[in-house]
Amino acid sequence: MDKVIEKRVRLRTTRALRVRKHLRGSKDKPRMCVVKTNKHIYAQLIDDDLGKTLCSISTCSESSKKNKESARVLGQKLAEKAKLQGIAQVMFDRGPFKYHGILAALADGARENGLQF
Repeated sequence: MDKVIEKRVRLRTTRALRVRKHLRGSKDKPRMCVVKTNKHIYAQLIDDDLGKTLCSISTCSESSKKNKESARVLGQKLAEKAKLQGIAQVMFDRGPFKYHGILAALADGARENGLQF
């Protein structure tokens, strides 16, 4: 059983590295990193040059459930926070997750409020 879990972790890490090796965020165009767990969704804007998180948001702070509607609202609120900091463009980092469902809804919500990627 342990080998199955190790293999799953190894494959997930490999998928994430495959996506992230092409992405490098800066102050003008940060990396929008999205992580989803069984209960929550987390999104943050990261400046890789300085190694700092510029802003972040999650469903934990909003006390909402993990679904497409809350993901869309989360994307809109992240776009508003980005606008306040003068950020108009980001690089979307999906990590090991497929771009569909909740991740696509979050991205669409961010695009609705003017974030470009």
